[in-house]
Amino acid sequence: MLLYEVKMTELLFNKRLQVQVKNRETDERRSVIRISIELQLSSNPVHRKDLVVRLTDDSDLYFLYNLVISEEDFQSLKVQQGLLIDFTSFPQKFIDLLEQCISEQDRESPRFLLQLTSASSAFDHSPSNLNIVETNAFKHLTHLSLKLLPGSDTDIKKYLATCLSSAKEEKQQLEQKLRKTEEDLTRQLNYAQQTLSEKSRELDKLRSEWTSQTTSLSSRHMQDLTAEREKALETQSRLQQQNEQLRQELESSHHRSTQQLQTKVSELETANRELIDKKYKSDSTIRDLKAKLASLEEECQRSKQQVLSLRRENSSLDTECHEKERLVNQLQTRVAVLEQEIKDKDQLVLRTKEVLEATQQQKNSFEGNAESKQLQIGKLEATVKSLSEELIKANGIIKKLQGDLKALVGKIKVKNTVTVSQEKILQETTEKLQREQRELQDTQQRLRQKEEEATKLKEQLEATIQKLDESREVLKTNENVITWLNKQLNENQLSRKQESLGMFETPAAGMRTGSVSHNMVQFNPMSAKPSAAEVSPSTLAQPSNKENGEPVGLDSKYFERRDDSIPLRGLLPSMHLNREVPKPLNTAGAKPTPAAASAYFPG
Repeated sequence: MLLYEVKMTELLFNKRLQVQVKNRETDERRSVIRISIELQLSSNPVHRKDLVVRLTDDSDLYFLYNLVISEEDFQSLKVQQGLLIDFTSFPQKFIDLLEQCISEQDRESPRFLLQLTSASSAFDHSPSNLNIVETNAFKHLTHLSLKLLPGSDTDIKKYLATCLSSAKEEKQQLEQKLRKTEEDLTRQLNYAQQTLSEKSRELDKLRSEWTSQTTSLSSRHMQDLTAEREKALETQSRLQQQNEQLRQELESSHHRSTQQLQTKVSELETANRELIDKKYKSDSTIRDLKAKLASLEEECQRSKQQVLSLRRENSSLDTECHEKERLVNQLQTRVAVLEQEIKDKDQLVLRTKEVLEATQQQKNSFEGNAESKQLQIGKLEATVKSLSEELIKANGIIKKLQGDLKALVGKIKVKNTVTVSQEKILQETTEKLQREQRELQDTQQRLRQKEEEATKLKEQLEATIQKLDESREVLKTNENVITWLNKQLNENQLSRKQESLGMFETPAAGMRTGSVSHNMVQFNPMSAKPSAAEVSPSTLAQPSNKENGEPVGLDSKYFERRDDSIPLRGLLPSMHLNREVPKPLNTAGAKPTPAAASAYFPG
């Protein structure tokens, strides 16, 4: 019965790492070696797991080292190197150590490194050791050391065959990808050409449509233009009425604004006078308060000096009192010592009396020693008398010191009362001074507020005066522009009328024109005729915005640009000739330019 061995390989790790290579003769060098780890499962009659470690070099295809670790080999390796893991977790721990080496290989002094050592002079056919070393401050610690065998010729041939087969597979995959990309690109190119031809046809259609639309729009525009010219005749009369209403409204508003401004100016002047009077009064009060403040400060300085002198006297008296108390204490201790001695002497006297009684009893037996005892008794009495005299003197001295102490205490009490009264006076003066300073600050603050109000009122007065001047200038410019426009309209009407009636110069026509001029309505925009100084070229030819139709002077709502507006020269032939031409202003030869008129009536 034949048994076929079935092997299944699982690739666990396949990366290039920097390895420190060294042998017996050559120096250490670093080279990049590919390490692959595979797990082979063989289903023979007995299931086996083998871990295969292979070292190869992509630049040298004949460089091949293999290591096959079975479960029995791992047990011996575990015993030899003191490993704490089993065979199932060994591949993952081995891969973790290799990942640590990869993360540390770019550093100058890596912590984890791989070493490939050989005992022979060259890596020919001798086994080599793959060591994973951790470098610390104390030593080089080898975590794992694997003994790899060089590949034989058959192993190298198998390895080269596998490399060739993988290269062929990669080549076939790349060729398939290339074909797919070429097909996609040709398909996209055909689609782009089709879309280009369609877009060109659409462009031709759009061009033809655009030409037809431009012709139709030009014809429509001509029709609209003729309709707008007809509408302009109606708008001219409406604009004249609006100008008349605008002039009347401006005159009334100007009159009201001037009256309001005059009343405001009078009110502001009275308020300004009142503020000036208040300012003078506050200045006088400030001067009085400053004088009071100076006097109070002088009194405060004097009181402070008096307090300092009294404090010095108080401190000197305190030192004297302490010295006297110290003397009294010393004398009291001396008196206590003397009293103790007196008590001792009294006890001796009592004892002598007892001895005397004993001697009297033993008088018969001790008559020979009586004289000596009497002498001793006399000496003791003398010492008792002297001690009593000293005690009397000490009591007198103590009484004198107590009297002096009472006198000093009385003086100290008087001085304390004086200092307390002086401090009260000083506190009152400081409080008065603080109140005066607060009042002075309040008055200064009120004065600043009044000055600010006065400046604000002055600014308001100046602003109102400036607005009044601006409104007057605007009124002047508006009146001048209105008169100039009426003049231009009337001159254009007269010129057209003369051109139309020039060929019929008859007396009847002259009589008709005379009668028409006699019956025309006088158009006077102002109640008073402006002088030549008021109507100057600078006021007539002010800057304007031709694009927006917003002149300087009149409000922008009366000069909005209309879409249906046309030039004045198209309106002049249809003007009615039954109005009187206003008299031209004597502006000393200054004519407003047509640009100024076109700014107010944009075409």
